[in-house]
Amino acid sequence: MIYLLDANVLIDANRDYYPLPRVPEFWDWLHFMAHNGDIKVALEVFEELVEGTDELSEWARNQNNKEAILLQEDAEPELIAQVIDDGYANDLTDDEIEKLGRDPFLIAYALANATERTIVTTENSKPAKQRANRKVPDVCGQFGVECINTFELIRRLDFHTGWNNTK
Repeated sequence: MIYLLDANVLIDANRDYYPLPRVPEFWDWLHFMAHNGDIKVALEVFEELVEGTDELSEWARNQNNKEAILLQEDAEPELIAQVIDDGYANDLTDDEIEKLGRDPFLIAYALANATERTIVTTENSKPAKQRANRKVPDVCGQFGVECINTFELIRRLDFHTGWNNTK
């Protein structure tokens, strides 16, 4: 199984749970799992990460991290169109398409091999949302793509730190 990370997974992890300077083990683990092929980030999502000037952007721009985490394939235009048309709406305005951001790309990468790929996002399901307001878990569910949150990823891939209080 390859876990495809949404940008919000890394952004929220750095901001809220596992800041790079405080929990470097998490980021070393991510690199290791990415190097092993268990975790990947699509190019379009990766571009979101490197736009900033913070520690996360620096981490992503590091050549070793980039090589490990970047999914080495191109999105299939037909699948992107299918995700937009069938997952959101086939008559979206330009503003709505802009609002979608890179989510259709992320879902299209998973849809390319849905039995071997799972999306990881911090978005929560909101099934009542329509059109460009739909959330990644709801669109994934429509296409039969598994979608989990960061904490489920951590459980499945068994992240833990070795710290213990022996003082």
